[in-house]
Amino acid sequence: MPWTTPLRPRPSRRSLLAGAAGAAGALLLTGCSDGSPAEEDFGIPLERRMRETAVRDSERLLERYDATTAAHPALAQRLGPLRAAVAAHAAALAAEGSGAGSGSGSGAGPSAKASAAPAGSAAPAVAPSGEPVPPTPADALTGLADTERSLAEARTISLAGAPGELARMLASVAACGHVHAYLLASTPGGTP
Repeated sequence: MPWTTPLRPRPSRRSLLAGAAGAAGALLLTGCSDGSPAEEDFGIPLERRMRETAVRDSERLLERYDATTAAHPALAQRLGPLRAAVAAHAAALAAEGSGAGSGSGSGAGPSAKASAAPAGSAAPAVAPSGEPVPPTPADALTGLADTERSLAEARTISLAGAPGELARMLASVAACGHVHAYLLASTPGGTP
């Protein structure tokens, strides 16, 4: 029995995947907003919500640095410059937001909060997530590197929805987070 071509050719796997990807992309670009208050977040602009989230994330990361330093004081010198960079990121994100009318004094919050706990303070050795800091310095550095990496990846993902200047700032902060993760995971004076 000879093979006959069907009247309608079947779509190829590639065309089906391309169509699905296009539909998903269109859905992401247009959004699924029905105008409900939950999606509009009661009139708070997207940039402000994203900026406030980024500041909170940086503040949590600062708390993680402080808890690690409190648990392992010998790491204070190594973690100090990285913590200072995270504090500067939090302050820059908050300062940009306060200039854009974010209100409620968010320009002073993160920088004051970030510098309130010195690196050698007697803070409890518990990370902001409630989990204890690992008992060995090497494990603590690995945990901090994982936290930096996770936050950098989350910020990279959020770039898709961020407005222009905020997207550039988040990209820079995410890149810095990846560098921090690398530095935390590498052995000083040795090859990683």
